[in-house]
Amino acid sequence: MTGADPGLFGPASVTWQVHSDPVMWIAGVRALYLQALHPRAVRGVMQNSDFRRDAWGRLMRTASFVGTTTYGTTDAAERAGARVRRIHRMLTATDPDTGERYGVDEPALLMWVHCAEIDSYLHVARRSGFRLTDAEADRYLAEHLESARLVGLDPGAVPGNRAEMAAYFDKVRPDLAAGPEAREVDDFLLRPPTHPLLVPAREVLWRRVAHLAYASLPPYAHELYGRPAPAPATVTRQLRLAGLLLRRVPARVRWQLPPKHILRAVARLGPGARPAPYKLGR
Repeated sequence: MTGADPGLFGPASVTWQVHSDPVMWIAGVRALYLQALHPRAVRGVMQNSDFRRDAWGRLMRTASFVGTTTYGTTDAAERAGARVRRIHRMLTATDPDTGERYGVDEPALLMWVHCAEIDSYLHVARRSGFRLTDAEADRYLAEHLESARLVGLDPGAVPGNRAEMAAYFDKVRPDLAAGPEAREVDDFLLRPPTHPLLVPAREVLWRRVAHLAYASLPPYAHELYGRPAPAPATVTRQLRLAGLLLRRVPARVRWQLPPKHILRAVARLGPGARPAPYKLGR
């Protein structure tokens, strides 16, 4: 639709295609596992929310934020970012060992949350069979300097390609640990509270997602959590199978799930804006 606002990324972006893929739900759980390994960052979450009661709400709010910033108008994305920054400015956490009180909007903490999330999206997408060249993977990371800006980071300080992202994780590795808060997140992700009638579904479906998300973490994360994972080749096969099965669900069915960001974007921009992996590499 001529003149319609494509938003921050637009239909020609790598982000537009990747974020429409159903394996993003596995990637989102991987991001939670990874984010929980930074004690200062996860403490900010646990001390400012009832994670066990509202974990689903938190996951859905994150998904809605990603959907809005990816497929919404520029104004909607900027308003979503402003809302996140405003909330973060009001929140603090306390280090139980030193008594130090600090803001959850410290750049180092925002950086960890951002990198763990974006790295998880890219890693799971590629490993599950979503075809991206190395150049397209670098484009994806460069595009997300915009999402880093939205949450209050200086884009010039954020990893914008695979080499910079790898260097960042090497640098931050000594700060990571599986503290009590990480154990609580791990326990929740393995056994989320649910209605008794839904326990069988949780055991059959959710635990498979959680185990696969955990298995896709880097080896140092498995070491910190102290729980082994299958061999990398086995994990890759499992991710590819999951990707194959999930992608067989027609997009028109998947996109009907609330809050329907993609359908609204296509209605705004026209049918040519429909996300599709084949559009990459053109």
